[in-house]
This record gives sequence, structure tokens and C-alpha cells, in this order.
Amino acid sequence: MSDIYLKLVNTPMGKATAQTLGLPSPVPLKRRKRADQPFIEGNVLVGAGNGGKAIATIGSVLSASAATLYHASGKATLEDSSKAGNKAQTLDLASGTDTKFSALVFDATGLKTPGDLRALYDFFHPTIKNLGANARVVIIGQNPATCRKAPQAAAQQALEGFMRSVGKEIGKKGATANLLWIAPNAEKQLESSLRFFLSARSAYVSGQFVRIGKTTSAPTTNPVAPLAGKVALVTGASRGIGASIAETLARDGATVIGLDIEPAMDDLENVMRAIKGKAFACDITSQDAPAKIADYIGKHFSGVDLVIHNAGITRDKTLGNMPEHFWDMTIAVNLTAEETINDELMSRELLHQDGRIVCISSISGIAGNFGQTNYSAAKSGVIGYVEAMAKQVKNGITINAVAPGFIETRMTAAMPLTLREAGRRMNSLSQGGQPVDVAETIAWYCSPASSGVNGNVVRVCGQSLIGR
Repeated sequence: MSDIYLKLVNTPMGKATAQTLGLPSPVPLKRRKRADQPFIEGNVLVGAGNGGKAIATIGSVLSASAATLYHASGKATLEDSSKAGNKAQTLDLASGTDTKFSALVFDATGLKTPGDLRALYDFFHPTIKNLGANARVVIIGQNPATCRKAPQAAAQQALEGFMRSVGKEIGKKGATANLLWIAPNAEKQLESSLRFFLSARSAYVSGQFVRIGKTTSAPTTNPVAPLAGKVALVTGASRGIGASIAETLARDGATVIGLDIEPAMDDLENVMRAIKGKAFACDITSQDAPAKIADYIGKHFSGVDLVIHNAGITRDKTLGNMPEHFWDMTIAVNLTAEETINDELMSRELLHQDGRIVCISSISGIAGNFGQTNYSAAKSGVIGYVEAMAKQVKNGITINAVAPGFIETRMTAAMPLTLREAGRRMNSLSQGGQPVDVAETIAWYCSPASSGVNGNVVRVCGQSLIGR
């Protein structure tokens, strides 16, 4: 369903009316439009607190972009910003600047005490007002769990609160803020995530942190087709978010096996035909479903590289009025099936080395929702499953999750008007997301270059005001 309010407030009369009445005036988000679109353009300012370990990598990644690169100077706390490389022009922040920026990127890995946090103020205070529409703020820090001393852990943990607050301040511009926490010596794993969070592909992802670990490799990929040669299984692929996931993975070069129930086969076959994928009918809650799926993959593809557990249902009732089959079915589809399918594929060694598993959680699994004890329990269970499995998977396999907020689908279009409008506006970007926003986040997880991204749950919610 079209967001009429969003269109209205971006007309001269609508904008004036919204300002007079104190109503939100969301800026339309810019999403990826073409395969060769640069991941970042315009003026980008990079900075680093003293002792920053990621600044050279940041400079290298951005020097290969279409952006005009600057590094901060003029402040004693920012002296290491010059390590961004000789392609970055010097920008003196001592007396402020009127340069407009499409992104601000800050290396905070060197902050070791709460006093070192002054570097954040020195970098962002003179520049934050100069962010343009749909701009990006990305902060790189060290995972607090890897800090040996309490003051360092405090300084690094402080980055989360800072980043979330920045996201809420700049959301009115359609701009986003996110945090990348890296493990010691994991700087080489940054490129895939930097490119994603600085690009139009992350338009509806804000206020999020990602933990990036150290791995043995971070392969260079073709930015136009990073998934070339990969085989992807996408459940619930006949429409909505599932169809968008299938289309996006195919766009990036993957061959897609789309799975859905028999009544959805007409829609599924249409989606698969358009992307040259394979349609497979299966009820994932049936006892023999994991074996059937594994048999199909083994027979036609000899294995799979990407497993996307998108299939899901809601059966809403308040707990006291909920029939037991509503509970059982919701848990079975949204949680149990993911576990049994993964177990079967891995036990039969059908998930290839360096494979990717992505599960779909939900804001409801984080914050809870009225009348959804079954659904919220299942989606919260997904988070626990992903975090536990991330410690167990081997052979370069990663497992992560996305937690969508309000996404414009047939399901949300059927909501009562007041609830639908509340869902759209109760986030820092004051608008709903699109299915492609979820799909792009999954494509980033699936990239071979995202090998250090494991055990994360990223909300695709425009920084929803509900939940953490």
C-alpha cells in the first residue's frame, strides 16, 4: 500500500502544513537503483581517535569509492585521522566547516578511557549539522567483550548509546547511524560491512550495531555479482519479503531454490520464472520436510551455499483466548522448522563450506506484541538459536538474523488505519520499510566478504522506537 502521508508532506503545501502542526515530515529514502551504482558518493569525512586501528582500512575502502574524501584535523584528539591515506584531503575542524557531507565515518577503536570519548564530540560537533539528506554515520569500535580493562570496555560500550542517539537526531533527514564493533586485529573484515552501511542498500537500517570477528580470509568479490556460482534456498518465497529476497539474491548472481506450500505454487512459479530459479512445493512443518528438502537439493544441486529461513505465519489471539493449534503451528513454522532443516542439511553435508544461514526474527521477538505471545516467543527463540549456533558452526559457515520492523506488505496493508500509521511513524525515519530493505540486509550477510559477520541480529526497522 502506498504511503499517502509520505507523499503529501513532500509537497510544498504538505510540508508547510506539517511544520505548522508539528507533524513529522519524513524524507523519502533513496534505495539502490542500478547494479553499477557507487556505494557512496559526495563528500565523506573520516576521523579517528588517537590510537585508532581501523583508520587505514577505512581510508583504503573509501579511496576506492566515488566519494571525495577528507580527513579531520585541527584537534589534538583527532591527530590519527591523517592515517586515512594520501587520497584524503585535510579538513581543519578547529573553526568549524560549512562543507556538506554524505557520510561521516569515525574510527573509535583507540578509545581506552571515558575521557577519550571527547574525540567523538570534537569530530561530530562541528560536522553533524552539515549532513545531507539520506546521509550516513558509521562508527567503528572494538567489541567491548574483547576489552581487557574496565575503562576501555566502558568507553567502547558508550559508543552504542552515542550512536543510537545520533540516529534519532539525524533520522528526520532520512539519514542513518550504525556501529561496527570489531574484534582485535579484525580490521581486514570491515570492507563488506562498510560498503553496506554507507550505501543506499542500508536505507532502512539505523541505530544498529554489528559485531565483526576475525577470520582467516575476506575474499574480494565482484561488486556487481558477489553471489555468482552460489545456490540459495529461500523459504516462503512466493510473495512479499520472501519474493524480494529471492529476487535480490538472484540479482547478485545466485541460483535460487524458492520453497513454499502447495497453495502458493502459482505465485512461486511466477517469481522463480522471472529470476530463472527453481520452485519447490513443501510444507516445512511436516515431519518428513527436512528430508524432502535435503533430497531435492542433493539430487538437483549437490548442495547449497545460502539458506534463508523466511517462511513465517501469525496466528494472533490473546493468550487466554488462544486455541492450542494456533500456538503449535506458530512455533512450528517460525522456529522449529528452521532448526530441523538446518540439522538435516548439515548432517548430510549439503551446506557447503563458507555457507550462510540467515533467519528471520522480528521486532515482536524483541519487544513483544499484544495478542502475539506465540509469534513473539518464536521470533525471540530465533535470536537465541542464532546466537548459540554461531558458536557451533564450522567450516567457515556463518549464521545471522534480521528482525524486520514495519515493512510495507500485504499483511501490514490489511492492518487498521490507526495501527498502520503508528507502525509507519514510530521510528527515527518516520516511515515504513520496503521488502527490499530486508532483502538487501540478507544479501550483505550472504556475501563471501562478510565472513567475519556471525551471530548478529540486525533490526531492519528505521530505528523503531519500540524495543532495544
